[in-house]
Amino acid sequence: MTDDARGSTPLVDEAMKKAAVAWVSVSGGPALALWCAPLEGALLVVSGPGEQAAPGLADATEAQVSLRGDHGGRIVTWSAQVNRVQPGTEAWDTTAPLVAAKRLNAPGPTADLVARWASDGCAVNRLTPAGTPLAGADLPADAQAEPPRPTPAVRATRKPFRLHRVRRR
Repeated sequence: MTDDARGSTPLVDEAMKKAAVAWVSVSGGPALALWCAPLEGALLVVSGPGEQAAPGLADATEAQVSLRGDHGGRIVTWSAQVNRVQPGTEAWDTTAPLVAAKRLNAPGPTADLVARWASDGCAVNRLTPAGTPLAGADLPADAQAEPPRPTPAVRATRKPFRLHRVRRR
């Protein structure tokens, strides 16, 4: 398969090789920062119970992926074809252990992690480039910042601590 047939370019290939985090948007939803592992011209993303939350990705057929460059800013956004790697298949037996070995702070040995992914219903998704990527001048010029999403991890703001009493005049 040529690079043009699968929708990849040298920029996408190089950005994927260096990617540890990708911003993935499914069905026009908000982009989520997800841990990923590059493998054979695709990004592999694990989600599900005990792993990162990626609503809708396990059942999606396509998604939008943004990757950052060495400077920390976005350098490319591309459409991805999403394929779920099913447990018990030959693809699972070769792919899942490689992804599990790259997972940081894994709770146990690689074989146990792969077995947990298969039994707990976690999804291992392969994101393969499809279509023409946006890069350089084609990327949006605005910051595309969104307001913070609601979270239960909110705490009340307290007055700052003062060691000595401050007198007012």
